[in-house]
Amino acid sequence: MARIEIRYDLRNPAMARTSVADRYDAALDQIEWAEQHGIRTVTLSEHHGTEDAYLPSPLVFAAAVAARTTRIKIRIAALIAPLHDPLRIAEDAAVVDQLSRGRLELVIANGYVASEFAMFDKELSGRVAAVVEAIETLEAAWTGEPFEFRGRTVTVRPRPYRDPRPPIFLGGSSEGAARRAARIADVFFPSDATYWTTYRQAIIDGGGPDFGEMPPIGPRFVHIAGDVDEGWAEVAAFVANDRGSYGRWAAGAGLDTGHREVTDDNGVRDDPEYVVVTPSQCLDLVEQLGPSGTLVLNPMMGGVPPEVAWRSLELFASQVQPHL
Repeated sequence: MARIEIRYDLRNPAMARTSVADRYDAALDQIEWAEQHGIRTVTLSEHHGTEDAYLPSPLVFAAAVAARTTRIKIRIAALIAPLHDPLRIAEDAAVVDQLSRGRLELVIANGYVASEFAMFDKELSGRVAAVVEAIETLEAAWTGEPFEFRGRTVTVRPRPYRDPRPPIFLGGSSEGAARRAARIADVFFPSDATYWTTYRQAIIDGGGPDFGEMPPIGPRFVHIAGDVDEGWAEVAAFVANDRGSYGRWAAGAGLDTGHREVTDDNGVRDDPEYVVVTPSQCLDLVEQLGPSGTLVLNPMMGGVPPEVAWRSLELFASQVQPHL
């Protein structure tokens, strides 16, 4: 059976008609529900300065998740390292790992949204160097021993709960990022599966094992409804919101991330990364992914209201999961 995971961006556009506090409460309730239903991992994302209040502080929210759960892995995907002080990342992540008793997974990424770098007075041109420094800092800091950082000796305590440390993933969507991950990270976490082949070969060239093909991952958003048309009526505006912002960010950065805004020529249902399915169609999707695949539930994607998200999750629990 495919792995089942759950993800949150915690966007809260005005059209959702809910408060940020209520959305946060709903997300924590849903993550607790996910753990009770055997879901293995929750992923939290990061972006800044958006009109719809996209989650800007995933490590802070991860601490709340750690306090409400006991088993589910807590993945930050991705932490935009150039926007943060590396020592603060090391300290905050170690605290979350202690709170969760070793359940933290940290995906480090370059970032690419110019407005976010301007907000923090950072240069886009320094992204790669900042990511390399962040990973080197985490590896040194999490030993708990003194180390040299920017010309001074520092010590980070407490150490993480996990021994010797949490895994460090490197996110990215380029051949450079893939080769960099092979050199300095534990695992590559590509947002575009195209670059897994580069990573795989770089590991082999470095004398490491052959990791094989990248395991398949389901659509970015799967909403389960008794009737597909009625389901689309509930979520279409939020799909358009998500696709629009990612499409604009990618266009502004000159990247082809696969995200396209909804236009007259590009309808809201035209992107296979966003689907509405019946319970039986969801079962088919899980079967197609196979035992090495991952189906990601993203119930409040793009600002989907909590009550709509709950209906999808309840259908998954009652009509999909019993057949898996």
